[in-house]
Amino acid sequence: MSESQFSEGLEDVVAASSEICFIDGDEGRLVYRGYDIHDLVGGGSTFEEVIYLLWHGELPSTEQLQSFRLSLSTERALSQGAVEVLKTLPKTGNAMEMLRTLVSASGLFDPDDGDTSYDASVRMAVRLVSQLPTMVTAIERYKTGQAQIEPRKDLSLAGNFLYMLNGVEPDERDARALDIALILHADHELNASTFSARVTAATLSDLYSAVTSAVGTLKGPLHGGANEQVMLMLKEIGHLEDAEAWITKALEEKRRIMGFGHRVYHTEDPRATHLRRMSQEMGERKGNTTYYEISKVVESVVREKKKLNPNVDFYSASMYYMMGIPIHLFTPVFAVSRISGWTAHVLEQYRHNRLIRPRADFIGIKRRAFVKLEDR
Repeated sequence: MSESQFSEGLEDVVAASSEICFIDGDEGRLVYRGYDIHDLVGGGSTFEEVIYLLWHGELPSTEQLQSFRLSLSTERALSQGAVEVLKTLPKTGNAMEMLRTLVSASGLFDPDDGDTSYDASVRMAVRLVSQLPTMVTAIERYKTGQAQIEPRKDLSLAGNFLYMLNGVEPDERDARALDIALILHADHELNASTFSARVTAATLSDLYSAVTSAVGTLKGPLHGGANEQVMLMLKEIGHLEDAEAWITKALEEKRRIMGFGHRVYHTEDPRATHLRRMSQEMGERKGNTTYYEISKVVESVVREKKKLNPNVDFYSASMYYMMGIPIHLFTPVFAVSRISGWTAHVLEQYRHNRLIRPRADFIGIKRRAFVKLEDR
C-alpha cells in the first residue's frame, strides 16, 4: 500500500455512500436528510420526528407521526428474558457494559430472532429504539436498589425516559430540553460507533449484533464517554474563581481536556451552539449556574491557548448534570439518542450492502528466515 493511500485513523477516507447525514466541517453544518439541525430544533421538531426522518428520508405527516409514535410507545417494555438477565448482573457494574449486555441479550428474546429479512430488521429497530431508554433507566434503578418503573405510552420518548428514571411526572421544560439534546445527538455520519455498526451489518449479521458493536464502541472515553470526563473535570475545578488557574495549569501540564476539538469540524460544532444556551437556561431554571460559568471560562482559555472549539460533549455535560441525570448515565443517554442513527445506518447498509474489508498499512518485517527451536 502506497503512502498516498494511507490515512492514520482513516481520517477523511470515504468508506461508504449514505443519504442519511451530511457534515460541512468548514461551515459548521450538521444536516439530517437535507434538514439543518438548526432548523429542526428551531422549528420545534421532536425526536420522534427525527427518528422517522432518519429512517424514511422524509419528515412525517401528522397521521404518519401519530402512527409512528404509537408503534414506538407499544414496544417500550422489556422482555421478561431481558429483565431476568439484568438481575444476574453485578450492581457495581459499569452502566455501559450493562447496557451492552442487555442489548445483546434482548436479541435472543426478540420475536423476530432468526428472521434475516429486511422487514424483520425494521421491526427489530422499532423495538430497540423504544426499549433502549427502558434499559438505561432499568439499569440505574437496579444499581440503586429502587423498584422498576413501567413505561408510559402517553409520554414522549424523552418525557418517558425522565419518568422511568425518577418516578415522577417530568417537568415539561426538562422533557423538551432532553428532547432537543436527543435530536442533536441522533446521528453524525460515520462516527466511530456508527461505522462499527455498519461493519457488523455488512457481514449480514443481525441488527442486535450491529447495535451491540456500536454500544461497545460508544463506551470509549474518546467517543461517548467524553461527556462524563467533562463533568468530572468541572466538579474537580469546583469554584468559578479557580477555573482559569486550573485550566491554565492543566494545559501547561499537557493534560487532555475532554470536550474540545473535532476530527471533522474546523469551526464550532453546531450542536455545541445549542447546548451552550441550553446549559445556561437549565442552570438558571435550577438556580445554579456554577458549572455553566466554569464551562465558559474553560472554553475561553482553551480557545485562546489551543485554538480549539467545544464539541457536543462539552456543554451537554453540565446540562445533563443540572437536569439531575447521574454522571455515569451520560454515555448511556448518548446511546438513547444515537440508537436512531445506528439503526438508520444499519438499515441503509442492508439495502445496499457490500462487505466492508479495508486493508492495513503493514509496517512489520515481511520476510525472515525460520530458525529451529534448538538453534534459537
